[in-house]
Amino acid sequence: MNSPTHAPSSSSCSYVLPPPCLTHASRNFKFPLLLSQAICSSQKMYRSSGGHTEASTNTNPLKIYMAGRCSLGWSEAQPFVSKQSLNRKLLPVEALVTPTAQDVSETPFIGDDKIGVLLLNLGGPETLEDVQPFLFNLFADPDIIRLPRLFSFLQKPLAQFVSVARAPKSKEGYASIGGGSPLRRMTDEQAEELKKSLWEKNVPANVYVGMRYWHPFTEEAIEQIKTDGVTKLVVLPLYPQFSISTSGSSLRLLESIFREDEYLANMQHTVIPSWYQREGYVTAMANLIEKELKGFDSPKEVMIFFSAHGVPLAYVEEAGDPYKAEMEECVDLIMEELEKRKINNAYTLAYQSRVGPVEWLKPYTDDTIVELGKRGVKSLLAVPISFVSEHIETLEEIDVEYKELALKSGIQNWGRVPALGCEPAFISDLADAVIESLPYVGAMAVSNLEARQSLVPLGSVEELLAAYDSQRKELPPPVMVWEWGWTKSAETWNGRAAMLAVLLLVFLEVSTGQGFLHQWGIFPLFR
Repeated sequence: MNSPTHAPSSSSCSYVLPPPCLTHASRNFKFPLLLSQAICSSQKMYRSSGGHTEASTNTNPLKIYMAGRCSLGWSEAQPFVSKQSLNRKLLPVEALVTPTAQDVSETPFIGDDKIGVLLLNLGGPETLEDVQPFLFNLFADPDIIRLPRLFSFLQKPLAQFVSVARAPKSKEGYASIGGGSPLRRMTDEQAEELKKSLWEKNVPANVYVGMRYWHPFTEEAIEQIKTDGVTKLVVLPLYPQFSISTSGSSLRLLESIFREDEYLANMQHTVIPSWYQREGYVTAMANLIEKELKGFDSPKEVMIFFSAHGVPLAYVEEAGDPYKAEMEECVDLIMEELEKRKINNAYTLAYQSRVGPVEWLKPYTDDTIVELGKRGVKSLLAVPISFVSEHIETLEEIDVEYKELALKSGIQNWGRVPALGCEPAFISDLADAVIESLPYVGAMAVSNLEARQSLVPLGSVEELLAAYDSQRKELPPPVMVWEWGWTKSAETWNGRAAMLAVLLLVFLEVSTGQGFLHQWGIFPLFR
């Protein structure tokens, strides 16, 4: 791997820029509602020196950026996110109508209305006995494991098989962090703090928690919302960046619930699909990073290592998931905030938690840690960038597995930024996001971001998903000539073929009670 690194210099301006989708002068997005899709190629890096920019092909997915960038022409009077970075392509006016200032001022958003805020999150097993059913719920979600439509009837049998097979190892992980996930407890605490912040800002709202794969399920939260007589609802996924596998999955579930319930169909609501670019969130993340850097003997020599939850590459390249583009922009904004504080450390971004035979977003976190060790990096500060609460992927995967790997790879000093949790600046900013969205509850529109300089993208569940689906790319047809190897299309279809072969094997084992898995004594272990 030969990614170039350039040290910051006060007299010159030669450094590695992020790909053009990360620079303020060239950010451009295809999706409305801040569901952004980078239009730049991830295979190029850009060097800038004295105003000249040239593109160079780079097949290495690992990019190390040196802070201390040149000015891109911003002035102190400009807003936190420049107008250039808000250059969005919206849907035709027939599909989305922008409320005017008069519309907003005439919209009663408190009055006699009962305001509710629904926090959406993943959920997690609270005991070791919960692990297998939690995994079943996870893998039964077609936004997590995508089967060809022809084989969709195998979704639950496959989920049962995978969950049973993975449960023993997963139980070991949860046992190592206390016997269960703290996600519910932490999310409940965030809900309570958000409610307090809203009331302090004179918005008397109730806050509800709906988990996707474990208690309290989204359906349970909805029932409580109906019982409380909420008339205006703000839906707030606790995922800073939008992905079809996280926020998208929760919103699709909500959409199906809303369609089947007359009360919910008539209840006004709006969705905040992503909020990674909000000033309060960025500031809170920078605060935590700055604090942890001070714990190192030589803070300036520490590599800031952003680790995000991965998604299959096909989600981004074939289904148009904006996750990668939003994640890269998020890292860029945090580093800009740190640079304002004279923190100019080198940094990089990688993706963790991949499973299965298909290719996921690269670079992978484990591979990157090994590579950084080979390059002589001695101090590493891990930043879990896609998580706002502690759970198995921070407490076990990062704190245990990746730390051990880093020390084995020659990295001597390891640190980790905690998840945001109930960080006051973070909670206060979430409250502000809710308040900013209230005038638009029930509006059939997105707001004009440049006009009102708000960072809250808005839309109903159905409109938001319709906007996403109308812009997504169609999945490519199956390859006509069978390929074997590690090309992009071959890897995808090889993985699907392997998965179907496994399903056939399991079916035969279960239906006949005979076969080499039984003969070897393997299959009974999974009962």
